[in-house]
Amino acid sequence: MRYQRSSALFQDAQKYLPGGVNSPVRAFKGVGGTPIFIERAKGAYMYDADGHSYIDYINSWGPMIVGHAHPKVTEAIISQVEKGTSYGTPTELESEIAKLVVESVPGIDMVRFVNSGTEACMSAIRLARGFTKRDKIIKFAGCYHGHSDSFLIQAGSGAATFGEPNSPGVTQGTAKDTLLANFNDLENVKSLFENNPGEIAALILEPVAGNMGCIPPQEGFLEGLRELCTAHGALLIFDEVMTGFRLSMGGAQELFEITADIVTFGKVIGGGLPVGAFAGRREIMEYLAPIGPVYQAGTLSGNPLAMRAGLTTLQLLKQNPNCFEEVENTTLEIAEGVHNIFTKNSIEHSINVIGSMFSVFFTDVEVTDFETAKTANNPTFNRFYHHMLENGIYLPPSSFETWFISLAIQSEEIDKTLSAIDSFKG
Repeated sequence: MRYQRSSALFQDAQKYLPGGVNSPVRAFKGVGGTPIFIERAKGAYMYDADGHSYIDYINSWGPMIVGHAHPKVTEAIISQVEKGTSYGTPTELESEIAKLVVESVPGIDMVRFVNSGTEACMSAIRLARGFTKRDKIIKFAGCYHGHSDSFLIQAGSGAATFGEPNSPGVTQGTAKDTLLANFNDLENVKSLFENNPGEIAALILEPVAGNMGCIPPQEGFLEGLRELCTAHGALLIFDEVMTGFRLSMGGAQELFEITADIVTFGKVIGGGLPVGAFAGRREIMEYLAPIGPVYQAGTLSGNPLAMRAGLTTLQLLKQNPNCFEEVENTTLEIAEGVHNIFTKNSIEHSINVIGSMFSVFFTDVEVTDFETAKTANNPTFNRFYHHMLENGIYLPPSSFETWFISLAIQSEEIDKTLSAIDSFKG
């Protein structure tokens, strides 16, 4: 049995963990079969409990842009561990990484570090409501901003995989303050503002959607949202948990030349350790306690291990100004190869790619939002997923997730990947 050890571990895990996992998409419900238990990772590869190796296209859902266990990041973490793992006090390290973030990202003056992307987005919304003294927010169908109650309204990603976009436990009172819009549909957003005059505190979106597959913004969409938010006195929040320090050093704001009012971060900013952050203009951020009325706190916020791993990762990226172009070229080479192979093999597909993020949808429809993403043939994706797994390629186990490419993936890994894809017949 190929995955004997993983199967045994999964059986045991289900006794103690709901569904045997600590995050739903890991349970393989979207693709079927038994989850693979990973023991270690290095560079472009992960290694499972049964001794198999995989070229990794999840990269911990985005953080490992420099590859797994990068020697400089590992060395920095070990050095920090020897100094202690948590203090619950201010450290110089927090200011050091905050300064680097502010210098790198357009339009922000101050940063508050938290422990996850969910916490960052939840806190950003609370801050926006406190600052504007309004209650309602706009989010987009298929965009996922973590599992906070306000966001579990057609949330995409794992929620879509499970066919449960509106999670039980989210109250009607909370849901009524969340207005749902269609991604890449500016007129739809305009109508929401017109029908809720003076009530909308903020609009939050992934500037590049990553939780209904990778879906870039169409031309003029982000510019239009910026104009609408300014005109109606609402704050524009970019959820850059995925795109921050991945699409460019300044994230999507730099790439698209659009300045948001609040930006949330996670993933890369922690170098693979649990971390999140939200940032904005000084006048907004100074609404936070202890100098403002909006309360937010966390025992492990600014944890020295996460700060050290994140700072080292960001420094590695900053020291290599060509790194984003390099990883984008790798991504484009893979995406072009997938397209050519599927075209040759008469497999219906649509590919979205931007920077080091891309997705393959098994549909002949151009995928621009959640509805078009749902036209993809999931049974075909499931067969494709297991075919790739058996050929040593680890993909996100859901058709509604994005592939993340790392700098560790080189020509050898590209060749192996495209060879495996070429042997898939649909």
